[in-house]
Order: sequence, then structure tokens, then C-alpha cells
Amino acid sequence: MRFRAARFTRVQALFALSVAFLAPLSLRAQDTTNTGVRLGLNYGAGTKPGVIVLPVIDDDSDSLRVIVQRDLDFSDRMNVIDLDYSTVSSLVPAAGEKINFGLVAKFGAALLVRMTPTSQGLHVAAYDVARGQLLQSEHFLFDRRDRDWRFALHGISDQIEQWTFGKRGIAQTRVAYVSNGELKIIDSDGAETRAITTGKGALSPAWSPGGESVVFTVLGNSGTQVEELDVRTGRTRRISQIRVGLNITPVYQPGGNAILYAQGTGNGTDLVLSELDSSAPRRITIGRGTDNTSPSYSPDGTKIAFISGKSGSPQVYIMDADGSNVQLLTPYTPGVRSYRASPDWSPDGRAVAYEQQNGNFQIWTIDLRDRAPKQLTSEGENEDPSWAPDGRHLVFTSSRGGDKQLWILDTETGRARQLTHAKGARLAAWSPILANPEVGTYSQ
Repeated sequence: MRFRAARFTRVQALFALSVAFLAPLSLRAQDTTNTGVRLGLNYGAGTKPGVIVLPVIDDDSDSLRVIVQRDLDFSDRMNVIDLDYSTVSSLVPAAGEKINFGLVAKFGAALLVRMTPTSQGLHVAAYDVARGQLLQSEHFLFDRRDRDWRFALHGISDQIEQWTFGKRGIAQTRVAYVSNGELKIIDSDGAETRAITTGKGALSPAWSPGGESVVFTVLGNSGTQVEELDVRTGRTRRISQIRVGLNITPVYQPGGNAILYAQGTGNGTDLVLSELDSSAPRRITIGRGTDNTSPSYSPDGTKIAFISGKSGSPQVYIMDADGSNVQLLTPYTPGVRSYRASPDWSPDGRAVAYEQQNGNFQIWTIDLRDRAPKQLTSEGENEDPSWAPDGRHLVFTSSRGGDKQLWILDTETGRARQLTHAKGARLAAWSPILANPEVGTYSQ
């Protein structure tokens, strides 16, 4: 997978030195003496700070540098300036020698990142180019022999963003999805795909708040059941108690102590809440012959977005977590054909993403303050949106490339990138940040 970046050849680099550049963007450090302090970026509205990541010593394939560059590029908050090796060598001739910050600034960089392998890991330093000084540095325990070394490196990329913007990145996350009936997970950069179930019939995965487990639906001969899978051990357990019938679209309560899902009855489909330490689920909605499915909690757990057909066609509703105060969220005009489904409440609580059919399915969001809907996609069919932890990116199923694949959209710029490359990927769920040794992380 290639990342998008500004690439300079040696000739272009020499030309760049002969022309006038705009004044480099400035990084303002509130405190550069303590590790982990919040740093602010000064840059013009509508622009992104440039970053140069130096080659890594003794990394023949330069994979460490390439992965970090890709992570920073995929964040959509930085402009990665990808210089060729000879040009970079002129900026920093050798380890321990003085960085030519003036020359670095002429390439439009505000941030310079250097990674140095050590006997116990990787030392990472980030430099404020405009000020010509160290912003932050830290030593990470890191071993390329570890199975999850790539995922640990994503955590380092995220820490660089924390130093730079005061907000951690989302590279150290995974996306669960369904392909040919199997439940799979993939890193946020599109690498390291693996199946986490062995049987067929998996549907509708959702991550636990800590990312240690996934709840999903299994389609069998007697209907559908809700199961929970421990991602670390591979062990599963059944959540739904009715062994024959419909049990679908499960999600965790934000506290992680209960699972909310839709259960079919003889009088429609209702949302039921199953405490993980209790065997008796509690009904939340009263459908009276209609179907209520696809719940999504607000971040604070006080409200639920869901799908109901009570108006005559599926629409997005919201209600209090106990089932009271039900309100229609998406605008609906009686007699006008519309279909809305798959709501997902944003992590910042400000919007709900959903799919809408007026011809082809497309991804929309609706602002919770002014109730204004906004269409995000138009190319091909696009379904089943799921928010990233940053509340900025969405993963969804799209046919824009021919086959149905997972794509990621930056809702601020409209930039889209393909995540999967295996036919039939669908029903994606973006994990929380997985800063946990059991699922792959970095150590300080």
C-alpha cells in the first residue's frame, strides 16, 4: 500500500532551495523539559503542518520510516514530505551532528522526526523546525522480533501526534469486519488481516469499550444468536438466551457491563439489554408489531440511536437509555420514499452517521444540535458507517472500486482511501485505541 505524500527528487530539492518559500509553520511548546506535555501548532487555517521523517539507521528496507510516514499521512492532520535518501542526508549528515534546521525549513517542514534504534528499543525525537530545538523525545521498548511489532510502531506514531497536537492519533486501532461469513480484523493502515472466527455465519461485530473483546451475531440453523469473543484468547460465549429466533445487531453499553441487541418476538423486534452477570435480558423498546434494531449508544451512555419502522419506513430515532423519550431524528416526509439504517453515534457526541437510500445507498451524518443532515458520499453504493475514535474518520462498505470493500473517509477533507483488498468485505466496526499489551502496543 502506498501513502500519499509530497515527494522530492534530488533535482527538485536543489530547485526548491533556489526559490522563496513561505515562512515555515511554527511549533509552540508549552514545556519542552517534561515528557508527554501538550504541544500546540501554529499554522494557518486550512493548511497542514509539514513533517519530515528521517531514515532509520540499519533499517535496510526502511520499513520503520515508511510505516510512521504512512500513519502520519493517514491521520489527515499532517503533510508528509517524503524526501529521497540523498536529500535527507544533506539535512542531517550523520547521527550526533547538528541538524540544518534552516535547510529543513526550506522544504516547508514544521516538524522533523528522528528514530534511532537502541539495544532495548527505539529512541524517538521530534524537533520544532522553526525554533531549531527539540520538542520531545522518548525511549520506547520495541523489538522487531515481536509478532505485533508493526502494531507497536503504530503506537509510536500516535505518540508523535500527541506531542504535536495534544491529541493522540488513531493508528493503533483495528477494524473488525465480515468477509465470506468469517469475522476478521485488520490494522487501520490496511495491513495484518487475520480471521478471528473459524466458522461461517458471522454478522454485525462491535468492539467492547476496552477493545479486548468483540460481540457479534452468528447465523445458524435455528436462527441468529449473539456471542462474545475474547480477541486475546479466541474463546467465545453465548449472550442471547432464546435459542430459536432472531437476535441481531449487538453493541456494548459504554461501561462494558451489558450488551444491547435486537430480539425478534411474535410481535415485532425490540431492543433488549443483557447484563453480562445476569441471565435475564430486559426489554428497552415496545415495538407493537414494528422492528427496532441497530442500536448505538451516545458516548456518555445516556441515549441510544436506533432504527425503527414505526413511521412506515426505517428511520433513525433517538431515545433515553431506559427506552423513554423516543424522538424521530432523521427528517421524514410521509409519502416520500426514504430508507435510513445503520446509525453510529460519533465519539464526540455531536453527530450520528447512517446510511440512506434514495436510489443508491449513501453515507450521511446528522448534527445533533441543529438536526441538519449532510451527505458524505456519492460514488457507488456506500453502507454501514462506523466512526474512528477521533470522531473525524469513518469506515464503511463501498462498491466504488467495483467489488464491495472497506473504505475510510476523512469527514473534514473528503479524502477517501481503500482499506481492504479482499472481495466481499462488509459490516465494519472501528475499535477504540488499543493501548493494551494484550492486543499490541508500545511500552515506555
